[in-house]
Amino acid sequence: MNPGADRWLVTGAAGMLGQDVLAALKDAGIEAAGLRRADLDITDPAAVRAAVEGVAVVVNCAAWTDVDGAETAEEAATAVNGTGVRVLAAACADAGARLLHVSTDYVLPGNAAQPYPEDAGTGPVNAYGRSKLVGEQAVAELLPQDGYIVRTAWLYGEHGANFVATMLKLAAQRDTLDVVDDQHGQPTWSCALARHLVGLGLAALAGNAPGGVYHGTASGRTTWMGLAREAYRLSGLDPERIRPTTSEAFVRPAVRPAFSVLAHDRWEEAGMAPLADWREQLAEALAAPAFTALAGAARDGRAG
Repeated sequence: MNPGADRWLVTGAAGMLGQDVLAALKDAGIEAAGLRRADLDITDPAAVRAAVEGVAVVVNCAAWTDVDGAETAEEAATAVNGTGVRVLAAACADAGARLLHVSTDYVLPGNAAQPYPEDAGTGPVNAYGRSKLVGEQAVAELLPQDGYIVRTAWLYGEHGANFVATMLKLAAQRDTLDVVDDQHGQPTWSCALARHLVGLGLAALAGNAPGGVYHGTASGRTTWMGLAREAYRLSGLDPERIRPTTSEAFVRPAVRPAFSVLAHDRWEEAGMAPLADWREQLAEALAAPAFTALAGAARDGRAG
């Protein structure tokens, strides 16, 4: 790689986070290329090597994200989340590029009582988590200095399906909604995470950020019910329309971790503050056009 190269590459560029990363890079005045799944198969070594050549930083947003589907297609999920990440990490190692790989809280067992530190022992409880752990291990092995594993969780944003958008859509259709109140986590706005990824990449290029695991989730903590109620409150809807229920009421093929609260100590090593509190992020996110439109439709559709 040309030592002066400053180009960035974003894989999975059509996804919710990928689109926000490209927007954050544009705002920062950084030259970047975005490749969609149709543009780049990350399991193809030759194609990946060609794509990474001359690139300073790769932000990998490409992933198999169908958590329930992975239960019956673990091999296919691992091909993308594990083997594909290994191919990408190997190409970055050969090219001298930094790799920012987006991972998940699902690599952890989800049974803690205190926030998980970055060096906590892993122990996925479902196939999706196992597939993502394979990818993390590849990055740690092949890029011990220039690999950055950024775990996120409970991601929502303007682009694509997500929990916050679903809750607002349903507000126009139902008087009340039963939402799980026994899973704890950190709702994270994809735009806020994208900005932090750009900041981490710049710190890495400057030699100010050690490689390894970082937790890219919002500060604070809540439950799915707490998130839904806050989204309603901020959108001018009655939060009491959201009623608490348990995970047992929504049985799904893949087990969900009961506790996905992550600690954020390593950001200090990169000279960065952790992401803002989840309520602050949500308030900013809900001011975006896509969410204000949904909230307006919900207020028009049902008295709330």
